Amino acid sequence: MTELLLSEISESQDDLLRTFSLIEEFIFDDSSRIKDLLEPVIANCQEQLAEYEDQFEQAEHLINTLYVDHLFLDNERKKWPSLSFQLASAFENRMMFPILKAAIIQHIATECGFESDLVFVPEKTMVRLVCNESYAIIFDPLSGESLNFHELDTRMEELSAAPEQYHLAPMDVNILVVEYLTACKNALIGEENFNTALRCVDLLVSLRPEDPLERRDRGFLLHQLDCFKVACDDYRFFVEQCPEDPAAQLLKIQLDNIKITNTVIH
Repeated sequence: MTELLLSEISESQDDLLRTFSLIEEFIFDDSSRIKDLLEPVIANCQEQLAEYEDQFEQAEHLINTLYVDHLFLDNERKKWPSLSFQLASAFENRMMFPILKAAIIQHIATECGFESDLVFVPEKTMVRLVCNESYAIIFDPLSGESLNFHELDTRMEELSAAPEQYHLAPMDVNILVVEYLTACKNALIGEENFNTALRCVDLLVSLRPEDPLERRDRGFLLHQLDCFKVACDDYRFFVEQCPEDPAAQLLKIQLDNIKITNTVIH
């Protein structure tokens, strides 16, 4: 099932909303209604933009329509609930995890005739809305606030490249998927929804099979679900790969004690 999903994700890389719809269906076992929910929003945006001819004015008005008329405005949160990782529920409650929200905005922009993508500007994933060959608006998907040239230069100075070498390439879809899955996993663990969190980790391990932290987390979840014998393999991998990690040292003691106990019993 996981391999099939990864294949479908690979084929849908040009459609970020479809990518997250596929992932959501796998994790939450529910088909997303998001495109049906977005239809009236798209229709309203198209109607509003028809009043403007200049594409820059259209872009500004699109952002204003989404964040004011359709209540996309939100604040940064330290923790996002699992609801915010499910497209339809997140949209209906206007509590969308930033990457999910960016994917929704990108879909709306595409339907309104704009070219758009997601870019990383330290320290955030932002939406780039292309107005013409020489100008684009880069804005925060949470607040809708755009960056001016000075703000962009200031943020890009954090990178090692010289200013003339700055190039904002579109973000890799796999990076976005990993960030989404990691945050979703943490939200589900915080809510003690271990079965669903395990589906996130299974995908993460499939994407990054040699990552010891993902193997540690899968071991933890399997342990919580009373599958300790299976969890041990992941715990051992983590201990071997990260011997200096305090958590690994504690796990090693626990694993050694289990081995000793087994030997005594047999």
